[in-house]
Amino acid sequence: MNNDITKRAATSGLTRRGAITATAATLAAAKAAFPSGAFAAGAGPEVSKAKLGFIALTDASPLIIAKERGLFAKHGMPDVEVLKQASWAATRDNLVLGSGGGGIDGAHILSPMPYLLTAGTISGGKPVPMNILARLNLNGQAISVGNDLKAVKVGLNSAGAKAKFAQLKAAGNTAKVAMTFRGGTHDLWIRYWLAAGGINPETDVSTIVIPPPQMVANMKAGTQDAFCVGEPWNGQLVNQKIGYTACLTSEIWMNHPEKALGMRADWVAKFPRAAEAITAAVMEAQMWCDKPANKQAMCSIVSGRQYINVPIGDILPRLQGTVDYGDGRALKGSGHVMKFWADNASFPWKSHDLWFLTEDVRWGVLPASTNKMGLVNKVNRSDIWRAAAKSLGVAAPAGDNRGPEKFFDGKVFDPANPAAYLASQPIKKLV
Repeated sequence: MNNDITKRAATSGLTRRGAITATAATLAAAKAAFPSGAFAAGAGPEVSKAKLGFIALTDASPLIIAKERGLFAKHGMPDVEVLKQASWAATRDNLVLGSGGGGIDGAHILSPMPYLLTAGTISGGKPVPMNILARLNLNGQAISVGNDLKAVKVGLNSAGAKAKFAQLKAAGNTAKVAMTFRGGTHDLWIRYWLAAGGINPETDVSTIVIPPPQMVANMKAGTQDAFCVGEPWNGQLVNQKIGYTACLTSEIWMNHPEKALGMRADWVAKFPRAAEAITAAVMEAQMWCDKPANKQAMCSIVSGRQYINVPIGDILPRLQGTVDYGDGRALKGSGHVMKFWADNASFPWKSHDLWFLTEDVRWGVLPASTNKMGLVNKVNRSDIWRAAAKSLGVAAPAGDNRGPEKFFDGKVFDPANPAAYLASQPIKKLV
C-alpha cells in the first residue's frame, strides 16, 4: 500500500519522503491513541461490527479515515468494515440484502437514496426503511462537458448548449447527459443546471446513468456530452484534457448538502448505541479531514488502490481551493471547496432533505402526493447526531431547519413553503 501511495505522490508533485512520513504518522497516531479500541465512556455499543459501503469518491473520506485512523475502534466498533461498491445501484442492492443476506448495513450514500429506499421507489416497490445519521459533506461536485462546448461558452449558464443540443436531436443523435443514479444528487444538480438555461432534461437530451469511476472513460470514448459527478473525477477529466468543468455545484447552490451516512433502520433500531458510536466516529473523522494541515495526509490514504485509486494530484488541488476549469478559467484560495465539518457540514438538516424530496417530485421520481415532511421525519435521525455530538462535546444547531436557500438563478427554496418553490420552476415533470 505504501509503495502505491509514494508512486502516486511522486507523479503529483509530492515528495516520496513526504508521502511516507504523512502516511506513517497517521497510522502510528491511530495505534498510539487507541491501542485497545476501548469505548470512550458509558455503556458500549451492542455489537462491535458493521458493514459500510462506499463509492470511489472524495466525499467517502470520512468513512475511510474513521477506519484507517482507528476511530471506529475508539468508539467500541473495532470490527467495522468499509467496503467498496461498484456503483450506486450496487450500494442499493447490498442495502436491500443487509449484512445478514450478504450485503451491507449502511453506506456513504447519495442523500436522496435512503428516502427512495424507504418509499420503495428504487427497490421494486418493496420499502426498505433507512435512516440518515449524518451528512458527510457540503459541495465538492461539478458538471463537466466535452471540449466541443467551449465554442459556445457553456459554463454556469448552460444556455449556450441549447442550440447545439437541438441540432444533435434534429440529426437523430440526441445529446447524452450522464449522472450517477436516477433521483440522486447528481441527477438533481444537472437537471437544475439544464433547466435554468432553458434546456428540458426530459425532452431535449437523453439522461443516462454511469457509475462515478467510469465517467472519465465514457467521456473519452465519446459516449456522452456532459456529466455530473463528485470529485475527483471532474479534476481527472481536466488533468487528462478530455473535457472541462462547466461549473462547480457550489456555484449553483453554495454550501449545498451532498452525501450522507445512511443505515438500515432495522439495524439502527436493534443497535442504537452502535449507531451512535458509528456516527461519533465518522464525525471525528470529518473534523480531522477538514483541517487544512491534514489534507495531504488524507489524500495519501484515500487515493490508495483499495479506495479511490487515482493519483493524489487528481484529488488534492480542488480540496485546497485550487480549481483549473480546463477552459482558461482558474481559481486559487477559493471558497468553493468540499467541506466535511465547517459550516455545520456534518449536521443532517431536515430542510435540506425536504429540498431533495421536492426536486424528486419536480422530476417525477416521487409522486406529487408524497408526504414529504412525514418521510423526512421518519428517515432523518438528527437526534442520533445530536447525541453523538454531546458525547464528543461539540455544539449542535438549535433546530433542524437551515432556513431559505438561494440558488444561482435567483430561485429561493423556503422549507416552510416547498409548493411555492415548485410552482416557480417553469420546467418540470410531475406525476
